[in-house]
Amino acid sequence: MILYEYPLNERVRTLLRLEDLFERLDTFARREHPLDHHVALTTLFEILDVSARADLKSDLLQELERQRQTLMAFRASPDVAIDMLDRVLAQIDAAAAGLGAITGRTGQHLRDNEWLMSIRSRVIIAGGACEFDLPSYHAWQHRPPEVRQRDVAGWAAPFRALHDSLTIVLSLLRESAQRSVLTARQGSFQQSLGGRTWQMVQVRLDDSLGAIPEISANKYLLWIRFTSQGGDLRPKPFEGDVDFELALCNL
Repeated sequence: MILYEYPLNERVRTLLRLEDLFERLDTFARREHPLDHHVALTTLFEILDVSARADLKSDLLQELERQRQTLMAFRASPDVAIDMLDRVLAQIDAAAAGLGAITGRTGQHLRDNEWLMSIRSRVIIAGGACEFDLPSYHAWQHRPPEVRQRDVAGWAAPFRALHDSLTIVLSLLRESAQRSVLTARQGSFQQSLGGRTWQMVQVRLDDSLGAIPEISANKYLLWIRFTSQGGDLRPKPFEGDVDFELALCNL
């Protein structure tokens, strides 16, 4: 099965982008080749750009507090596993505390590092990070892998509170999903949303079908058009019915 997620507002879109970037950062940072650490560093610059949204921190803090209050209300329910509830609440409290401890703009430690900013200004240019452009960066790439790994981890560390917070929010959002198994006739599906606000759509289907969902939605209507790829990989309308699982998510 392959999962496609589609955000229905700008905040969730930003969180999903950051989640993807943090996953890429962690994947390449743990490796040892200099090119892997080059990708990790350029990804860190992308995280810096995406997280620069002024209200991101306050949005996450408000959402964590809202979820904390919601979960606290379940304490009186006899059907709730208190130990599990306490673990989730502890994770929320720890994430909120870490996020609240961030002072100034997110990623300011990178902006204050002139060496990193000199690299950032070059990597946005095609081929701009060659050794003749950035000899000091070339020298850093020839340091032992464990030194480079330590440096990347140190530069990424101040972003971890942001990562922990968005991980919790997205996890709770995904767990809120209302799921149904549906069929798109001749590769097309429409569903009325009745004016209700949803934050994310999930489409899960058998990847052996070769069907690719193109999703558009507003508070009134969800439309999914399935395409397929030919030999040139250009999308074309999918011919036939598509069985899929639809999930609508909202905190």
